Amino acid sequence: MGMKRKVESTQNLSEPAVAYGVVNPASLLGLLGSNYATSTDFDLLNLARKGVSKKALVSLAKQISLTIQEVAGIMHISERTLQRYTPATLIKTEYAEKAIELAKLYERGTEVFGTIDNFNDWMKTPNYTLNGEAPLNLLDTSIGFDLIIQTLGRIEYGIFS
Repeated sequence: MGMKRKVESTQNLSEPAVAYGVVNPASLLGLLGSNYATSTDFDLLNLARKGVSKKALVSLAKQISLTIQEVAGIMHISERTLQRYTPATLIKTEYAEKAIELAKLYERGTEVFGTIDNFNDWMKTPNYTLNGEAPLNLLDTSIGFDLIIQTLGRIEYGIFS
């Protein structure tokens, strides 16, 4: 009977995690219009070709705690242009690709760090292995995205990063 009580208490400990901001990382691509449960690279390709709505982009920005200014900088679109779009306006391919890349990065970071808040803290902290830059500052190029993904892989496997 003591064993059963111990199991119940372990289960109870894991339940409150939802209340503390643990985000299902799969939901980030879902915010952009992807049916993540069955998404393939071709589904994401079609999503990029179709475009991502401004409303979806704003939802993603809120979920990952970035300002619309930060997202505009990452996507290489002027903040003013982005603000002029209606919520239903579809943001075309090259910008949609960046939005998808951003969602995928934050999904990966949340997997590695356990919570989106932990990943956000890491993204805003200067990192020795990234030449002393905060990872967030590298998101203006695809090379920067790749460097962050590589660093996340090293962190996941316990290599100092």
